[in-house]
Amino acid sequence: MKKFLALLLAVMMVISMAACGGNNTDATAAPTDAADVTEAPATDAAEVRENKVILGDITELTGDFTGGLVTNGASDMMIYDLVNDYGTMVANQGGNYVENPTVMKEWSRTDNEDGTATYTITINEGLVYNNGEPITAKDYAFSVMKSCTPFASALSFTSGTKDMIVGGAAAYAGEVNYVSGLHLIDEYTLSLTIVADYANYYYADTYAAVSPWNEEFWLGEGYGIADDGEGCYITLNGEAIVLEGGGDAEANFRAAMSATDGYVSAGPYSITKYDPATSQCTLDINPNYAGNFEGVKPSIQTIVVVRAEDATWADQLKTGGMDIYAGITDGDDINTLLDMIDEGAELRAIAYDRAGYGKIQFLCDVGPTQFVEVRHAVAQLLNRDEFVNTFCQGFGTTVDAPYATCLQMYMDSKDFLADNLKSYAYDVDAANAELAEGGWTLTAEGNEWTSSEDGLRHKDVTGLDVNTDGCIEVGGKTLMPLQIQWYSTEGNPVSDLLAIMLANSDAVAQSGMEIVLTVGDWNGLLGAIYHEDADGNKVAPEYGMLNLATGFTSALYDYSFNWTDDPDYVAMGYNSNYLFDMGEGGLDQLSMDMVYAVEPGDYEAYLDLWQQYIVRWNELLPEIPLYCNIYYTAVPSWVEGYEQNSFWDFADAIVYASIPSAQ
Repeated sequence: MKKFLALLLAVMMVISMAACGGNNTDATAAPTDAADVTEAPATDAAEVRENKVILGDITELTGDFTGGLVTNGASDMMIYDLVNDYGTMVANQGGNYVENPTVMKEWSRTDNEDGTATYTITINEGLVYNNGEPITAKDYAFSVMKSCTPFASALSFTSGTKDMIVGGAAAYAGEVNYVSGLHLIDEYTLSLTIVADYANYYYADTYAAVSPWNEEFWLGEGYGIADDGEGCYITLNGEAIVLEGGGDAEANFRAAMSATDGYVSAGPYSITKYDPATSQCTLDINPNYAGNFEGVKPSIQTIVVVRAEDATWADQLKTGGMDIYAGITDGDDINTLLDMIDEGAELRAIAYDRAGYGKIQFLCDVGPTQFVEVRHAVAQLLNRDEFVNTFCQGFGTTVDAPYATCLQMYMDSKDFLADNLKSYAYDVDAANAELAEGGWTLTAEGNEWTSSEDGLRHKDVTGLDVNTDGCIEVGGKTLMPLQIQWYSTEGNPVSDLLAIMLANSDAVAQSGMEIVLTVGDWNGLLGAIYHEDADGNKVAPEYGMLNLATGFTSALYDYSFNWTDDPDYVAMGYNSNYLFDMGEGGLDQLSMDMVYAVEPGDYEAYLDLWQQYIVRWNELLPEIPLYCNIYYTAVPSWVEGYEQNSFWDFADAIVYASIPSAQ
């Protein structure tokens, strides 16, 4: 889930689901201040070039350019970031949130007697969208208001806004048509009042992070936002309404989220063409862009985002099918790139630690992965060290919990983690012992399981509060077979290696386990995670195991709400592992306390809770971290000023880049 700042107000810490192919993976060693760069030999001839770059991206575009509000594919998020950059506070090159003076004139916090906190924000005058329409406080208020309506519920927006802001829950439920904690002070000033339970937030200043959304573009002609004193509300042709799902507003919103032209935004670039059939998007400079938080404006006129293929990416670079290939992770691919540079290709390689890690994600609400002993056993049946060495070829390392090696908390906790985390090293005997201890001791006939010659292990789940889909009835008992349904994206080298080293391995077969692979596209993977069909309708869970990657878009580490059992939040996409560890010392409480029970700036208290959270996560193992590796990005030597690091990606870096030889 993404919480108030992460989703609602800013993209503070989105856990992005990125496909783990040659374009999405992780970092290794400690972070560096400056990325390592390998350059091609200099050439004498200067070629006059078009002022354009072609970016190759292994992750397929789905056309959801809502910044993670509906779904959160990595490529879609990147497009959103390229065209939306007027947040009042934004992440800088180090991943830390800073004020954006291009947008925000001033802000303040007032602590109220009832424990709430009010943030008053004034934006600068003269800002406009890419279509020339003026940006006012109403646009920033709408970006908050849209998630506090029945409309947000109908479209399953992944936002915790309704519970963070005073009056948000009542408006979300349709009890009132206004949000009492959201006010328009004047044309360029708004205020947000945060409920007492969330006002004490470790990253509290980021509550002042808001971004503009154009009401009429997203909802349709005639829609607006107003405030008569009770709080902000949605209007249609000047009349107050309760914004609900269905009808023209929803149809317009769904059309707007992947608009092929006319996408109204306020970033360095504008979408000029999007072709879902080819997963290709063209963007051009937004002439109305006032600059980023450092006042920098882009100089490269056109960006074309194309689908990069694992098998042909090198040829695509050689032939001009793409110019920039960001996030190369496979060891063979990295060596191929370095060889190309040694052989004189007009490229340079930028190496940097990835803020994230590749993983196997378990869905803990269906099949055997509901049980912790099965999750432990799968981890112990995969030789992760060998996997990392094979896949990363010296460009990665193994991690044991949800952290990236570039995070400050990790660097300050190395000794603690080494002493307190279980590595789940490759150990077939230990895996079998854990399965036996967990009750996976029966055959399909209900007899004692002794070896793989007896077929799959089964567990008697009669009377247990678990999902029994796929179980069989034998002698009055409900038996669950040790068969795990695995979904993976097509053309994924991580999946290919997992099939060899895990799913089809002798270790898995001899342990009485079966892992059944289904291959599909990225939309199918998202559907498997969110339990939705191709039309967005909720369906019964089917898959217990997926492989993908997760990343941190900033240095702010906030997993609150990720383990909620609130059905409304789960329906919105929060707790995508469907593991409900509630109560004292549980994942839900620890993740919440980490950021809501610690005073801002009290790093020692925060770090202590972070370490407790990491240990508990490691015990329950809702995911198997596979690798944390070094990213490589191939950039043409004729592009200057382009630099990436762990928290500074393509959408950020391209604004600083130029093509001196461009016409």
